[in-house]
Order: sequence, then C-alpha cells, then structure tokens
Amino acid sequence: MLLKQMKYFMSVVDNHSFTEAAEQCYISQSAISQQIKSLENEFGVHLIKRNNRQFSLTPAGEYFYRHGRELIDEIEHFKNETKRRGTDEELTLKIGYLRCYGAQELQHAIAQFASLYPEVSLSIMNGTHEELYNLLRFHDVDLVISDQRRAFNQDYFNYELLYSDCYVEISTHHPLSEKKTLTLNDLKRVSCILISTKEQQDTEKDYYQNTLGFSSPFLFAETLEEARLMIASNRGFLPIEAIGTLTEPVQGIKRIPLYHKDKQLQRNYCAFWKKERTNYYIEEFAELLRQLLNADC
Repeated sequence: MLLKQMKYFMSVVDNHSFTEAAEQCYISQSAISQQIKSLENEFGVHLIKRNNRQFSLTPAGEYFYRHGRELIDEIEHFKNETKRRGTDEELTLKIGYLRCYGAQELQHAIAQFASLYPEVSLSIMNGTHEELYNLLRFHDVDLVISDQRRAFNQDYFNYELLYSDCYVEISTHHPLSEKKTLTLNDLKRVSCILISTKEQQDTEKDYYQNTLGFSSPFLFAETLEEARLMIASNRGFLPIEAIGTLTEPVQGIKRIPLYHKDKQLQRNYCAFWKKERTNYYIEEFAELLRQLLNADC
C-alpha cells in the first residue's frame, strides 16, 4: 500500500467525486480509479460501493477513511519535524517564569525535559508578569509560566496548569504568625513585600492594590531570597502561591493560608505561548510541567 494511494482515496471521499479528486491530485480520473482499485485488491475488500456516477463507503471504507486520515496527519507531522530538525542548526527552547516562583516542579520539568530531549538547548529567564508578557510578545521567549492577569488572548495558547492556593509568609516574631489563617483585612497595617524590578514596581503595586484588593503599604525586593530576608527581619509579609510543592519556610518564617471569607484564595497559573510559533517541544514541556504539578492532586 502506497501513501499516494491513501491520499487519492481521501481526496475522493473529501470531494465526493472522482473527477474533482483527480483534478486536485493532478492525475486522470481513470488513473485515480485504478489506484483505489489496487487498494481494494490489496485488502481483498471493497472500500467504495459504486452506483453509476455516485458512490458510498462500505463499512471497511469508512474505517479506512477515519483511521487513514489520522495516519496521514501523523506522517505529515513526522515529515515536517524531520525536515525542521535537518534545517535547524541548533534547537532552542526559551522559557520564562515569574521572579516570585518558588516551587520545585519547574526545576524537575526542566531536568526531565533536558534528559528526554538532549538535542534542545534550554534558555531560562525570569521576570515580573509584565516583563514576561513583553518577552513573549516580542519573541524573546517561546513559553511563559505565569499567573493569569488578563482575559485569554486568541493569538496565544493559554494552557491552564493549576489553580494554586494563596499563602502569606510572615516573620514568626510578628503577632499575626500565631493565627491559623489570615485575611487581607488582618494584613492591612503590615507592609506587603512584592518581588519586582524597579521599572515594574508601579505596575505590580497597581495590580495587587486595585485588582487583588491589598490595602497594605508596599515594599519591594528584586529576588525571592531578598524578600525572605526582609520577612525574617520582620519588615513585612510576602504573598506567595503554592504552584506546586513549595520548600518548607526557613527558621524565623511562617507560611499561613490567605483567606477571603471562608475560602482560601486561589490564582490560576498557565503556560502561555504564541499560536504562530507553536512546536512539538513547547507543547511537550507544557504538558510535562502540567503532569508534575497535578501528580499529587
């Protein structure tokens, strides 16, 4: 059985016509009929039931069409991927993630991906939500791991990873550290520490203040490590999401669930990438990370 014969058969069914299929495939009508007859001879069954100028598919023909279409699509993807690997001098995957991200699954996903696809060079960078959005928009990264702050954009794949529980990290020396849960009202007189570059401080403050409802004074740190040093010295609290498995807080810091009324707050985390730039490796990495994040759910 030749791949061309399969494509001729698909074309006849898709066009509901031998004549139109022959024109589409740039061969004569008699030739396309002969090729399909050869297919039937090879299988020893009829695929098409002919009735003058009309035809219908036999049960065998319906099965062949349905699964043959899937097989042709797989072969086309296989051909394109082989061609791409042969023309690219170096395969790269550039991943961006939030500066405040502290869970372990991203590291595990990167390690597993590197083991599975050693031919791909990984480039990892972090930033604030807005910085990552601009990196993705201008093709400086291929894939971004971030919280959802905008309505989903039709130009991007918005691959939902996990709804993460929200917590507060606060000094064990602060009186609020004795509570089992905290609310934004509890924290309104305590400084809120945000992780941001100097250029993005106003944007981060505006989001936490006007979108999420934080009414605390704000302090800023450029890294997660710097933020936790500020917490340990009792300068404020850090809002943090459990997007995966967080390491245990160091001595002097307590992690407490953040609630609104009777329910713990949650944030939606996603993998984002441009539809026009999608490829096998981006999709594989996003799925690998999603599986790791949801393994214990």
